[in-house]
Amino acid sequence: RMDVVTRLLKGKRVGLVVNQTSILEKRQIHLLDALVAEGVDVKKVFAPEHGFRGTGDAGEEIKDSRDLKTGIPIISIYGKNKKPSAEQLDDLDVIVFDIQDVGARFYTYISTMQYVMEACAENRKQLVITDRPNPCDYVDGPVRQKNQKSFVGMHAIPILHGCTVGELAQMINGEGWLPNGKKCALTVIPVEGWKHGQPYSLPVKPSPNLPNDQAIALYPSLCPFEGTAISVGRGTLYPFQVIGSPDIRISSFSFRPEALEGFDKNPMYKNQYCYGNNLRHI
Repeated sequence: RMDVVTRLLKGKRVGLVVNQTSILEKRQIHLLDALVAEGVDVKKVFAPEHGFRGTGDAGEEIKDSRDLKTGIPIISIYGKNKKPSAEQLDDLDVIVFDIQDVGARFYTYISTMQYVMEACAENRKQLVITDRPNPCDYVDGPVRQKNQKSFVGMHAIPILHGCTVGELAQMINGEGWLPNGKKCALTVIPVEGWKHGQPYSLPVKPSPNLPNDQAIALYPSLCPFEGTAISVGRGTLYPFQVIGSPDIRISSFSFRPEALEGFDKNPMYKNQYCYGNNLRHI
């Protein structure tokens, strides 16, 4: 639907909320590059957790920078500044959110989307969401309790919410989940070539430690272990596909986390053998 996006943005000052997943699959080109080639006036990029190129570790603070190819400023909205400020939005007419989600409540891209919606509503800016499939396309798990709200639990939804990002944004607007009951001026560009109930294999890993379909499928179940002393395989080539600890020998299977560029540079139990279960072939 690139023609629709371009038509909406022509003649406007544009900000993008994008990362390494913001690829036009048929053309194998990043949305930023495609819009610049079409003459769209892209003023700045807002980068979520893991950064514009998706290489930052989980929780690693993202710094402001510039895109080497286009020279366009990249502003971090992960770290101290999780919400675009009025000043950052002042020279923009419209924001485009184009990031691949995995369908889990604690995956922080939907938290970033919430803050972007709030900023657009407060500063009367239009938001366009280019929708993408949900690879974990079902509803399961407990609903977040009211007193447990955080950046990894912004919404009162199940662990697996069963929505695309566009559908979730419409729910946020419709349920009045923005502060003071404000509404965001929202346009959702629907997904083409996919509908609920169909599988979807991501062409680009959505974050450093979700390298394949198996990791994405297991992520909603294994991520809660990250609040414990159990490793979920960060520091290996198969994160979120193994689980174990140096102290609990429940099987002969073992793995040894280490600093891995592009995955995790400082994993739990670095250079120690962990014993547990191999979930890669279940």
